[in-house]
Amino acid sequence: MSEPVLSLRGVERVYKTEAGDLPVLRGVDIDVYPGEVVGLIGPSGSGKSSLLHSAGLLERPDAGIVALGGRDCSKLSERVRTRIRLGTVGFVYQFHHLLPEFTALENVAMPGLIAGRSWQVAEARALELLGELGLTARVNHQPAQMSGGEQQRVAIARALANKPQLLLADEPTGNLDPTTSAAVFQSLYSLARGQGVAALIATHNMDLARYMDRVFALKDGYLAPQTF
Repeated sequence: MSEPVLSLRGVERVYKTEAGDLPVLRGVDIDVYPGEVVGLIGPSGSGKSSLLHSAGLLERPDAGIVALGGRDCSKLSERVRTRIRLGTVGFVYQFHHLLPEFTALENVAMPGLIAGRSWQVAEARALELLGELGLTARVNHQPAQMSGGEQQRVAIARALANKPQLLLADEPTGNLDPTTSAAVFQSLYSLARGQGVAALIATHNMDLARYMDRVFALKDGYLAPQTF
């Protein structure tokens, strides 16, 4: 088996509150491999977003190791962590967060431009991804001219624009109706597989979780593998 893209070992996260310390992650271990789609389930407030933020280098864990591509990123400077995050990790959220004044093509090309690529290179990558997601007819449409499912597909394309090794998604279909949710998830799953991306997806949707390669439940700060 290939080496994991994401490796968490003993990850702990504790939040300070007026009532005292609130531990949400108590020692999380997980590996996610290239081309694998892993589900993360658990009730609201269980720490799913905290786990994703730690895995994506948006937050520092209070203990443990976060390794991307075999490199321990836990104690690196914020500047280095930002550089690794921009080049290695793609994020998809429950709300698409597309820039309303830009077209689908421009929204997806934006990460490439920020990374210093030419417009021609960024545009070619954006057109490729939008085509794979069935959005060729929408490349020149602004978000308000697209359906919710189309907007979320654009957000998925944007997350993959810089060819990340790891895709992190936090309730990516949570705002969609069941039929659209299933279609968007299938698009995400197929594209992650096809691009060889390791994907970790937090969801409340148990119907979608059943189609993932592996599923873990987060409860009381610990991960437990689930079977269906």
